Amino acid sequence: MRMRRKKHLEERLADCKDLIIFMDLEDRNYNQADTFRNYIDCKELFGNDNPIEMEVGCGKGQFICEIAKQNPDVNFLAVEKSSNVIVDAAEKAKAMGITNVKFLRGGAEYLPCFVPEKIISRIYLNFSCPFPKKRYASHRLTHKVFLEIYEKLMMDGAEIWQKTDNLHFFEFSIESLSEYGFTIKNVSLDLHKSDFEGNIMTEYEKRFSEMGFPIYRLEAYLKK
Repeated sequence: MRMRRKKHLEERLADCKDLIIFMDLEDRNYNQADTFRNYIDCKELFGNDNPIEMEVGCGKGQFICEIAKQNPDVNFLAVEKSSNVIVDAAEKAKAMGITNVKFLRGGAEYLPCFVPEKIISRIYLNFSCPFPKKRYASHRLTHKVFLEIYEKLMMDGAEIWQKTDNLHFFEFSIESLSEYGFTIKNVSLDLHKSDFEGNIMTEYEKRFSEMGFPIYRLEAYLKK
């Protein structure tokens, strides 16, 4: 079901204009993504040279705001394609006075148009849509299509950290990452019963764990 457009959405987005960058192409033509480049100047954006981490699919911002609050010496880019959703995340960051997170409104396929190569030290994929039907596999955020994008953005030694409640998607991710050449480590089939420390829960994670669902987690990196 499509989310109903929020009231006063444009005004709310305008109130967060210092936090949100709109990854828009002319006519939203994906074919332009191969050639269009309008790179963000991250030093100017954040005012420093701190390391940069990215969450792809930040939802309403619970995770990204908390991790940014806990790590003031790290900059964070939070990607979300829905204006209806990203406005909540940006308002949350603004209300908390967080200055080391900026939001990118647009699909992950447009990241190479706006984010410079080799600047991201970690990518978080938290409870991405699993797109369970096979014909939509290429929309999964751990499909080869997106792994190619992440590789361009990731510094040497950077990692992908994934969490999901969907076992089939998790199995797909392990296979896709492995076939691409990623080394996988710290795999958990029930995160909340593991000895992993420092976990920051997302909105979905809290809901799913309270319902008794196991949370699956992995870390992956490319050997150079």
